[in-house]
Amino acid sequence: MIGFSGLTRLASVTVIAGGLFTGFSAQAQDVPPEHVQAARAAIAALGVTDRFDNILPNVSERLKVQLIQAYPNLEDTIASKVDEEALKLAPRRGDLEREAALVYAKAFTVDELKAMTEFYTSDAGKKLLKDGPIATRELVKAADIWTAGVARDLEKQANDALLKEVQAAQPAATEAPAAEAPAAEAPKP
Repeated sequence: MIGFSGLTRLASVTVIAGGLFTGFSAQAQDVPPEHVQAARAAIAALGVTDRFDNILPNVSERLKVQLIQAYPNLEDTIASKVDEEALKLAPRRGDLEREAALVYAKAFTVDELKAMTEFYTSDAGKKLLKDGPIATRELVKAADIWTAGVARDLEKQANDALLKEVQAAQPAATEAPAAEAPAAEAPKP
């Protein structure tokens, strides 16, 4: 059973969460249409939501597999019904595009969004989008090789420097006990 203090905390959390959500939707409504339009253009130029294109097909396939495992004798019916229902949900993809536009509109000014769109629709921008991941992967490989070389050289040079220090200190260490040895001997009776 929830005590009075538990209900009070629950009510407080509900009020705060409701305020946050209301504030978020009010902010979404405060974004001017020109800003949202600039954000949509930038999103299209960048292709940032393209990776979400497979969400509905993937969810649909997973559901088919689950249902067919449960009802193997209804495989054809399951496949057709799930596909039919998935197609009904496809227009909801626009909701994601609207949310993405609002996210970008809140993060960037209209001028920044227009500059992004202009660059990423240019030949150089398109090439960066296409070949940038390949260049980044190659750069990471080069950095790994460079890191291994630097680590190897640092280890060798540090070991060599330490060896010189140790060797320089050894003669002094062997001479010191010899010099102290006669003083340490007691006189003979």
